[in-house]
Order: sequence, then structure tokens, then C-alpha cells
Amino acid sequence: MKNICFYFEVHQALRLKRYRFFDIGDNHYYYDDFQTEDYLRNLVEEAYLPANRTIAEMIRSSNGKFKCAFSISGISLDLFEQYAPELIDSFRELAQSNTVEFLAEPYAHSLASVFNPQEFELQVKMHSDKIESLFGKRPTAFRNAELIYSDEIGELVANMGYKVMLIDEARHIMGWKSPNFVYRHAYRPKLKLLVRNYKLSDDIAFRFSDHSWKDFPLTAEKYIHWIKNTPPEENIINIWMGYEAIGHFQRQESGIFDFLKAIPYRAMEQEIGFIFPSEAGRRIEAVDSLSVPHPISWSGHEKDLTPWLGNDLQQEALNKLYAVSERVHLCKEHPLKYDWLMLQTSDHFRYMSHKDPFGTYYESAYDAFINYMNVLADFLDRVNAQYPDGIENEELNELIKTINNQEKQIALLEQEIAKLQAAKPVCKRKTN
Repeated sequence: MKNICFYFEVHQALRLKRYRFFDIGDNHYYYDDFQTEDYLRNLVEEAYLPANRTIAEMIRSSNGKFKCAFSISGISLDLFEQYAPELIDSFRELAQSNTVEFLAEPYAHSLASVFNPQEFELQVKMHSDKIESLFGKRPTAFRNAELIYSDEIGELVANMGYKVMLIDEARHIMGWKSPNFVYRHAYRPKLKLLVRNYKLSDDIAFRFSDHSWKDFPLTAEKYIHWIKNTPPEENIINIWMGYEAIGHFQRQESGIFDFLKAIPYRAMEQEIGFIFPSEAGRRIEAVDSLSVPHPISWSGHEKDLTPWLGNDLQQEALNKLYAVSERVHLCKEHPLKYDWLMLQTSDHFRYMSHKDPFGTYYESAYDAFINYMNVLADFLDRVNAQYPDGIENEELNELIKTINNQEKQIALLEQEIAKLQAAKPVCKRKTN
């Protein structure tokens, strides 16, 4: 039986304000709250909330047979809690239907998997904790920010206990292989890999309302017919896209919501089911392994990291940022920790791209770079004020080891206190 695996990425970044050289050392608040709220509210009202209502209707009309997955970045969840709490409630309602799966990802939608494995692991745990606290479900499947993947990153994810990871269809990796199968990691075979069908995904996300497209107009009947006519042995069709495609890039007047509502009916008519990513990993056997020695992503035709690492500006910003990761981990100051997460968001570095500054609000890549580096300069000064960069690496490592040992000792003592309190006999009051 063929199954469709729907997954939607939900991510919005906190936008930086215009931060000038003369603000360094004087102003430690880096964000344009007005611009962030204004853009977010528009997006929630025209896309996210209507799309959630559409998903809920698809679940009801199919008697719970329609399923889909969401990957919502931790930063987005923070913004929704602040500016659009009704959207959190809407996702909670979907979660209660048990026909929605939430995926794990780095909290800050960051490039930490490429630059700092320890930071990557911390952010993944932080994100899973957040998802569980909000929706009562702990993620069991993983997708990296921007679908970034390599054998090395896959090994990190496998070491964290995940059994399923989502990746993109890169032609130089797949070769003749179809994305419509389950694969496995090159040397960690217990990690299953699901591969995005980029053609069928982009037909909805980018071409749905394109009148010049040869297949316009796209109907649910036509779309399901394409899926039905894939080779019979191809048993999973992974349709993944950014959630803003539904209602924002493809506007309501294009008929996108009606198209989606018809998908479950047309699929069931053709005996095509729906499946969670984690469910696919459990139920479907891998047909082969995939070797990905160099990182790939879901961006552009090259499917590489050039949108975030393609020029000297981006590389300088990222190298300077991650050079202080160990010092930041030592800090206990909450505002500094918060800024550390916000400054890692991949969007900041894409705005510096000469090639594809998608979603930028800057006049140029250089403008984005200068603004970010001014912010980063102030941030680095704050970090160095607590742990000066003059401290040698060996000394710093010893300090980290001492602090970690102290924290472990405190945790053990707290457990011992809890045991003693639980074992303490209860005194009964004497009665006359």
C-alpha cells in the first residue's frame, strides 16, 4: 500500500533592529520587536491559523485517517507564545487528535550540527523538552534545520537515540535511486532515512498558482493520480514544505485550502494512506543505505550549504560566533544565553548571501553582514567581560570540567536529600 508522508516546517526568526557601530557597548538589546510582531501576526492570520483549521477539517472528514507532521522551531514557539498564543492553542487541539506528529530539531533553527556537536545536542534536547511541555508529546523522529544532513550529522542524531531522520532529495547523492523508499544511514543502519520528493513537494509549495506552469491548474484528483501512478513498489511519498506556503506564498484565492481539503478523499478513493515519519521508520524496511560524506540541505538546485556558507562574509560571522561557544556555556546570565540562541538562527546568515538572500529585509548582503557583526561585537564584549578571551584553552577546559563536576555533585546530593526525606518516618500525634 502506498502512503503519503506530509510534513510542514514552521519557522520564523526574531528580526534584528538597525544596530550601528556607536551602539556597541551602550545598547544590549538587539531586536526589532515591532517588525517581528507585525510580520508574524500577518503570517499567523493569513496562513498558519487558516492552515491549521484546514488540517483539522481534513482529519475530521477522513475520520482520523489523514496524518501529518510538524517541525516547529523553538524560537518560533517562543514568538507564538508572546505574539500569537491562539496559534499554540490551535496546535494543541491538533495534537489532541493523535493524528499529528511533532518532530525534533535544533531549538534555534541553527547551523550547530555543522559547527558545534555539543551545542547541537543541547539544542535538540532543549527543543524536545519544549515540545513535550507544550503538547504532551516527546518527538521520536528528527529533522535538522534546513534539512541539513551528512553521514557525520546522522551519526550524532543516532547517538541521541533517534531512529528516523528526514533528508532532502539531492541528485548527486541519490543518483538513479527514487526518493519514494525508506533508506538507512551509511554505517549506522538503525537510523532510517526518509527522503523528500522535491518535485511533488514543490508542485504545491511553489507552482500551485503559477499560470505559466504546464500542469496548471493543479487539482487534488490530478495530484493523487500522479502519486498512484508511481511504480507499485515505491511505497512512501514524502511531501514536505514550509507551512507558510499554505496561505502566504499560495494565497487563499488560489484555491490552495480547497485543494488540500480534497486530498484525503481522493487518496482514500485510490487506496492511498497517510503515515507519520516515525511510523514509516518502524513499519517500512530500508531498501538500501545512502552515503552523504558532505552536508546537503533542501535549498536550491545544488542542495548544499552555500546559502549560509557560500561567501567570506557568512564564514567570518559564523566562525566568530561559534568561537565563543565554550565561554557562553559557562555563563549563567539568562539574557546572554537567550541572545546566544537568537544569534545562531540560520536566517541571519542567509540574509548575507549574494546568491539567495531568501526573505531578507536588508538592502544588500553586505548591509546584513555589517548589522549582524555590530550586534555580534557587542555580544562578544559581554561574553569576554565574564570569561576573557585571554584565558588559555587548557585553563578554560579545566574550568569547564570543574563546573560540570560540581553540577553533577550537586545533583547527586539533591537526589540523596530527596531519598532521606522520603524515608523519614512520620510522627503520629498522641491522642488522649
